[in-house]
Amino acid sequence: MIFSIAFEYVVWHFAQMPLEIAKAWRNILLFNLEYFSLPVLLKTLFAPWRKIQFAAGKGFNIAKLLEAAASNLISRILGALIRSVLIIAGLATEAALLATALATLIAWFLLPIAIVLGFSYGFSTL
Repeated sequence: MIFSIAFEYVVWHFAQMPLEIAKAWRNILLFNLEYFSLPVLLKTLFAPWRKIQFAAGKGFNIAKLLEAAASNLISRILGALIRSVLIIAGLATEAALLATALATLIAWFLLPIAIVLGFSYGFSTL
């Protein structure tokens, strides 16, 4: 009976739960990608900021054409800068979450050793 419970614990701790922990962290990492909209930000990196575009108007006026082109360029540069900051923040958060996930899995595998060492240290100081 005790052997059966110990075996079930070992299977649960080292086989079943790491998969569940990995699934949970996978969901968290995927949520972060969606939260920062990283795929959308990468696709629209050089799109105008807030879809602000300027038109030169009717007729051929070189001053208005240059003004519209410069304004559109500024709008695209501004959009790229803001999206780049968001992409960097999203990737940094993703890296921090991934490091935390790996630390969690490592801690999960080391937890039984820590418990045994803690009990042995506690009993040795009696």
